[in-house]
Amino acid sequence: MNPDITFSPGAWLAPSVDWLNANLHGLFALISRFIETVLGGIEGLLLVIPPYGMIALVAVAAFFLVNLRAAILAVVMLGFCLISGFWVASMQTIALVTVAVLISVTVAFPIGVAASRVKRLDAVLSPILNVMQTVPPWVYLIPAVMVFSLGKVPAILATIIYGIPPMLRLTTLAFNQVPRDLLELGKAMGAPPQAILLKIELPTAMPTLLVGLNQCILLSLAMVVLAGLVGAGGLGAEVTRGLTRMEMGLGLRAGLAIVAVALLLDRLSRGALQGRRIRAAT
Repeated sequence: MNPDITFSPGAWLAPSVDWLNANLHGLFALISRFIETVLGGIEGLLLVIPPYGMIALVAVAAFFLVNLRAAILAVVMLGFCLISGFWVASMQTIALVTVAVLISVTVAFPIGVAASRVKRLDAVLSPILNVMQTVPPWVYLIPAVMVFSLGKVPAILATIIYGIPPMLRLTTLAFNQVPRDLLELGKAMGAPPQAILLKIELPTAMPTLLVGLNQCILLSLAMVVLAGLVGAGGLGAEVTRGLTRMEMGLGLRAGLAIVAVALLLDRLSRGALQGRRIRAAT
C-alpha cells in the first residue's frame, strides 16, 4: 500500500536548476574558466617536466624539506605510478587535489577564524557541518553536475565542498584552544589585533591547523578519485574504466596507483609541515 504523502524533491529542484542556469550562466561560466585555467596551468607544469626529472625533483625536495626516508618514499611511489602506466593520470590527480585543497583552505580558514570569535556563528555552522560530514561524498556530485554538466569543474567543486568541513572545524578548534593568558598578555603589551593573530594565535594554533590541512588533503584525494564517475579524468577515470569493462588488472593497477599518490601526499605534506613547525619553534 503506497503512502498518501511522498517526498519528491525533483518537482521543485529541476525548475530551480533551470532558473540558475538561465540567470547565472555568466557567473557559472566565469567560475568554470577560472578553475580550468588554474587546473590547466598546474597540470601543464607537472607534465612539462619529463617523468624521471619530476621524480628526481620531488625526491630532492622531499630530502631537504623532510628527510631521507621521505625522499626514498617519493622515488618509490612516483616510480610505481610511472611503471604502472598511469603517469599522466597520476599528475592529473595531483593537480586536481592541489586546486581543490588550495580553494578549500582559502574558504575554510577565514570562516573558521571568524567562528572562533563569534560564538553565534559557530552555533549556526555546527549543525550545517554535521550534515555536510554525514552526507555520502558522491551526493555532492549531483548538484555540481546539474549546474556545470560533466567534466573536471563539477568534480573540483564537489571536492572543495567535501574538503571544507574538516578544515573549518579544526581551524575553529585550533583558535579556541589558544590560551587566554597569552591573548591577555598581547593585549596588555598594546599589540594590535593583527599582531596578536600573526604572532600569538597562529603559531599556537599551528599543530591543529596542520591536522586539518592533512585531513583536507586526504578527503580531497578520496573525492577526486570518486569524481572519475563524472568525467574528471585522472586515476578515478582509470578505476571507473576498469570497473565498467570488468578488467581486474586495470582496476588493480589504478587502485594501487591511487594508494601510491595518497601515501606520497600524506607523508610529504605532514613531514614538511611538521619540519617547518619544528624549525619555527627553534
